[in-house]
Amino acid sequence: MSSTNSQSDTPNPVDRAFQHALYADSDDALDTGASLLAAAPGADAELDRRGREFVAAAWRRGWQPADVVRLVRRELDEAHVRLLAALIRAQRPDDRPRGPRWTAQLDDLPTEAPPRPDRFSHATAVLELYRLLLRLPALEPLDEPVTSAAGRPRPESRMLGRIRALLAKAEATGFPEEAEALSAKAQELMARHSIDDALLASRTHAPDASKDVPGACRIGVEPPYEQAKAVLLDAVATANHCRAVWNEPFAFSTVVGFEADLEVVELLHTSLLVQAQTAMTRAEAAQRAGGRKRTKTFRQSFLAAYAHRIGTRLAEAAQTQVTQDLLPVLASREVAVTDRLDRMFPETTTTRLRGVSDEAGWVEGSEAADRAQVAPRRPLR
Repeated sequence: MSSTNSQSDTPNPVDRAFQHALYADSDDALDTGASLLAAAPGADAELDRRGREFVAAAWRRGWQPADVVRLVRRELDEAHVRLLAALIRAQRPDDRPRGPRWTAQLDDLPTEAPPRPDRFSHATAVLELYRLLLRLPALEPLDEPVTSAAGRPRPESRMLGRIRALLAKAEATGFPEEAEALSAKAQELMARHSIDDALLASRTHAPDASKDVPGACRIGVEPPYEQAKAVLLDAVATANHCRAVWNEPFAFSTVVGFEADLEVVELLHTSLLVQAQTAMTRAEAAQRAGGRKRTKTFRQSFLAAYAHRIGTRLAEAAQTQVTQDLLPVLASREVAVTDRLDRMFPETTTTRLRGVSDEAGWVEGSEAADRAQVAPRRPLR
């Protein structure tokens, strides 16, 4: 007597498509999976549900919305980014509260509706996205408190607003001296912002004040010239009482520090990159006008020198920002940051900058960093 599989034992179109497309890299496997989905309109709801599960799994592995968007944008294209954004928004009601930084990343998601071409093309894009999500490795978790330490709210302060405005002006001006003055004033306000936060935490005697502990965030470090950009971020982080660890394969650095310091690191690093790009474009044009054509090596050397020089100048400025009575408070925070970093990254390695061989680029980059440097100023009290 023979037997046959019941209908419930037959894999549904989504399972069959996944078996073909998600575990193989070939175009033929992808086409087969897309064809199965294109021929099964009734499977669309299940396909979307599986996508939300992939998103939830990415969060469990330590990824955050901005991390996944950055990777999808680099590995695939904007159509996939819009598909991802729609999935993340759809999964949000099923997720737990994650904190202000996570919420800000959700708010920054693209809002354009994902394109809906023919069913086969749409299914292909969905499977390409799911294949990438399925293969995401585990990252160091960056758990963020839902509320701020000691119950303090975390709306953006007026000082942060002033810092943003100053840096925006520094980025926009065509006059190096004005950019230097604006950047210097912004760094002074950053130092005040950090010290005010540290003193407030040290003077808080609420039972949960001990929860004022270092956090962490990821900042994209995108090609090209990502090594020099990572060095620049490390310099900015160190000058602002944070530590940075670069993940080259996934194009980001993890910055560890207290929230007030993390905020200014993001601001200053972004601004300095903009200022560096402006200065590099101007210097490169002058090089070409002089008959020299070393675009790639010139840019690499320019940014490497810029990062190196900025690091030196920020370190010098940092030494003048505090008085002796503030040292114990800042020292205890440095210990806490180092401890958090060591627990997150028990094994790290150092790397050397590659491709720095253009003398003109190095000189021009150093001079540009001097124009953007933060001059030492009176101690803050």
